[in-house]
Amino acid sequence: MKNNAKAVRYNKWGYIFLLPFLLVYVVFQFVPTVTTIYNSFYENYLDGLTQVGPNFVGLENYKSLFSSGDIWTFTKNTMVLWIMCFVPQIILSLVLGAWFSDVRLKLKGQRFFKTVIYLPNLIMASAFSMLFFTLFSDGGPVNSILMQLGFISEPYRFLTYTGSTRGLIAFMNCLMWFGNTTILLMAGMMGIDTSLFEAAEVDGATSTQVFFRITLPLLRPILVYVMITSLIGGLQLFDVPQILTNGTGDPMRTTMTLIMYLNKHLYSKNYGMAGALSVLLLIITAILSLIVFKVTGNDKRKG
Repeated sequence: MKNNAKAVRYNKWGYIFLLPFLLVYVVFQFVPTVTTIYNSFYENYLDGLTQVGPNFVGLENYKSLFSSGDIWTFTKNTMVLWIMCFVPQIILSLVLGAWFSDVRLKLKGQRFFKTVIYLPNLIMASAFSMLFFTLFSDGGPVNSILMQLGFISEPYRFLTYTGSTRGLIAFMNCLMWFGNTTILLMAGMMGIDTSLFEAAEVDGATSTQVFFRITLPLLRPILVYVMITSLIGGLQLFDVPQILTNGTGDPMRTTMTLIMYLNKHLYSKNYGMAGALSVLLLIITAILSLIVFKVTGNDKRKG
C-alpha cells in the first residue's frame, strides 16, 4: 500500500508538468479549431461597409467552395508544387545523409558542411523570396549574366511562364528545407547498428546493395515522419508564392495555393468561407497523411 501511495504522489508531478502544455493546446489549438468549424456553418462577411451575418447557413459555404471549381485547381497547384519540391529534396537529403554517416569515407570538415546546409533553414522565407525576386527579375543579375554569356539575346521573363515560376518556388522551398531533412535522415542512419554494415561488407555487398537492402528499410520510420511533415508543410505553402507573385498566383493562377486562397477570404473578411476552406484543408491533410502512413509506414509482419 505504501508503494502505491508513493506512486500516486509521484504521478501528480507528471500531471503538473503537463498542465502548461494542455493550457497552451486548449487556448491556441483546440479553441481556434472549434471556432473555425463553428464559423464554417455561418454566413459572415463584409459587403462594402455593411456587416452581413453571422447567419446560420448550414453547408452552403462548403457547396459554394465545390461549385466554383477553384478548390480543385488550387489543390492541384499545391500538390504539384509540393511534389516538385519534395522529390529532389528527399533524394538530395538521402545522398548527403549517406555520405556524412558513412565512416568509411572519412569526410573532412563534416561539421562545417552540416552547418552550411542547415543555414538556409534559418533564413526567413520572406527574405528568401525577395532575394530570388530580385535575382530573377527581368533586369536582375541572372538575366544580365545569361545575356553576357550569350545564352539569351533578351531578358527571360522567369515569372511570366508557369514552368519557371513553379520551378523557382519549388527550388526555394527545397533549398530552405533540405538541410533539416538531411539532419533527420542522418540521425536515423547513425542509429543503425554498425554490425549490420560490417556483416554486409564481409558478405561482399556493394554500397548500393547496402543502401537499398539495409539503410532504406531501417530508415522507414524516419522517412514516414519526413514525408508526413513535408506533406503538411506543402499543403500550408503560402509565403514564398505569395511574395514572389505578389499574391496573384500568376501566371494564370497556376501558383495559387490553398492557403493563398484562404488568405484572400480572410482579407475580404469572409469568415464563413474561410472557415469552410480551413476545415476542408484539415480533412485533406488528414486523409493524405493517413494514406502516406498506410502505404509507407505499415510495419506489421505476416506469420
